[in-house]
Amino acid sequence: MEPVLVSFAFLLLGSVACACLGGSGKAASRMGAAVCLLGALPVLFAAGKVLWTAMPVAIALPWQIPLGSFHMTLDPLAAFFVLVICVTCMLAAVYGVGYLSAYAGRKPLGVAWCFYNLLFASMLLVVMAQNGVLFLMAWEAMSLTSFFLVMFEHETPAVREAGWIYLIAAHLGAACLLAMFVLMAGPHGSLDFDHLRTPAAPVAAGVLFVLAVLGFGAKAGFLPLHVWLPEAHPAAPSHVSAVMSGVMIKTGIYGLLRIVSLMGPPAPWWGWTLIVIGTASGIMGVLSAICQHDLKRLLAYHSVENIGIISLGLGMWLLGSAMGHPVLAGLGLLGGLLHVLNHSLFKSLLFLGAGAVKQATGTLEIDRLGGLRNRMPLTALSFLIGSAAISALPPFNGFVSEFLIYLGAFTGVVHAQGMGILGAGGLITLLGLGLIGGLAAVCFTKVYGVIFSGEPRTAGAAGAREVPAGMWGPMAVLAGLCLLLGLASPVGVFLVAPAATMLLGEPCIATALKTALPPLAFIGLGGGAILALSLLLWALRKGLLSGREVVSGVTWDCGYIAPDPRMQYTASSYAQPVLEMFRWLVRPQVHKNLDPDDFPRQAHFSSHTEDPFRQYFFLPLFHRVEGLARWSHRLQQGRNQLYVLYIAIAVLALLLLQVR
Repeated sequence: MEPVLVSFAFLLLGSVACACLGGSGKAASRMGAAVCLLGALPVLFAAGKVLWTAMPVAIALPWQIPLGSFHMTLDPLAAFFVLVICVTCMLAAVYGVGYLSAYAGRKPLGVAWCFYNLLFASMLLVVMAQNGVLFLMAWEAMSLTSFFLVMFEHETPAVREAGWIYLIAAHLGAACLLAMFVLMAGPHGSLDFDHLRTPAAPVAAGVLFVLAVLGFGAKAGFLPLHVWLPEAHPAAPSHVSAVMSGVMIKTGIYGLLRIVSLMGPPAPWWGWTLIVIGTASGIMGVLSAICQHDLKRLLAYHSVENIGIISLGLGMWLLGSAMGHPVLAGLGLLGGLLHVLNHSLFKSLLFLGAGAVKQATGTLEIDRLGGLRNRMPLTALSFLIGSAAISALPPFNGFVSEFLIYLGAFTGVVHAQGMGILGAGGLITLLGLGLIGGLAAVCFTKVYGVIFSGEPRTAGAAGAREVPAGMWGPMAVLAGLCLLLGLASPVGVFLVAPAATMLLGEPCIATALKTALPPLAFIGLGGGAILALSLLLWALRKGLLSGREVVSGVTWDCGYIAPDPRMQYTASSYAQPVLEMFRWLVRPQVHKNLDPDDFPRQAHFSSHTEDPFRQYFFLPLFHRVEGLARWSHRLQQGRNQLYVLYIAIAVLALLLLQVR
């Protein structure tokens, strides 16, 4: 456990040093990134050793806090999440040096890097804490440090609003977790995870499960608790958005896995709950993403979508465990855990790509971009790989994890007797995943086509240039990992197998691996063959054209004499057919002015979509709470005589109760 303590000491002391430096130049960024990289190496080594040997290490120190103990464990489940956190934070830190250079001289970058490294350390502590008090303290530290990072550009009103929404959501979730830990405390009031107990009564156990789903789901972004994601993620700097979306929201998934594993045998409705939440989150997340015009806001909704996919895998795990179906449970758990890793890679890549686009063009509004493929070829290629991966297209990693969930759901349908609980759960998962995947492909053809293809729509897009190597380098690494884990898919499966074995047992995981590995090996070989053939054809074409004059001409333009960038698809026009199909669900607001003349002089079409849960549920609820608070403010008038009267009434009421 010594390497883990070294990492924590280095990150904490380095964060203090960054804050004391408090500089606004590149030196502060280089120091902050160095602290992150050097602090990550020891704990990364320890996590790799635990995953290789499947032997956990622990440390327990006395702590003079009621119900608390400084008890940390690095077991296979924690080690897997440590690996995901370290890889994402390290690459994002390297990228952040170049990204924050645009703020040099205007912002206290040393303070920003202090909070970044504290966020890194708090996430590591969350996944290794083995005591409820220590866990909640780390959870709160994670929420507060990420809040300050979201508020990096606090002078903007929209950023301040996003930060407060995030802080409220984080603390509502923490309140549910506090209630859950209190109810799970053992007979001696211990909050050590080794002594937490679930009541034998099904109703009491169900209450604990619901509290866990609410508390951890608020952080993960389960529907309808997701409303903070599309506000906070676009507000934060892009490398922070990559960390928040890539790994921070996964701490909610980790917490759910850890606590549910302590609750004993699950009830079937637990699995059904996660399947329903996953289907709703996935479909609504991707539909909301299609409606967006801001690139980072669009990516934030895709985090809701992919958390839904992970929830589908975990729901199959619980349903299969409850119904005694080891293959369904094993494949669902393997697919869900692998998607945690895969999503951290391709979503971090896409957020970093969005940051590169913003730095090169000065905007993230999709309809103000275009033609960036020729101006930013490395960013365009990396973003294309990320888009294919998030759309679950082979041979990239997103396909592999979703394939495992597909395979598990199909197994549940085939082996179910009639259309029982297993069959229905598998069928809903299959239909939900199919719809989510198709809509994701539509969304990212829109994004890539409008941003990187065609012609520039503004001067900012026309003047864009490729970002420095310090920014596209981490994107290239992430893109390579997306391709590697797609072609060598068994590597990713074996990487998550120790954590899955710890949760489900070796026999179930061995059976699931026996079912999954043959088709995955075939898919990997097929993808590799297609990739090799594509490279061969590209090399052959290049060789045939070498030494020849290559000319280009305009495309046949259907009679248009002077094609204009305004004739290209916009985000609204491309998505309009899909939104028409689901307008009853997303309720788009269409603004159009179409000239009915045969020779129209001008036309205008745009669409705007509000989050229905925020618009029709949370905002009315918050307005009612605000009204109640304003009404109750009458009780606090600032007059001491009135407060003395309240005390007298309270004392009189207590005396009357005592007389009874």
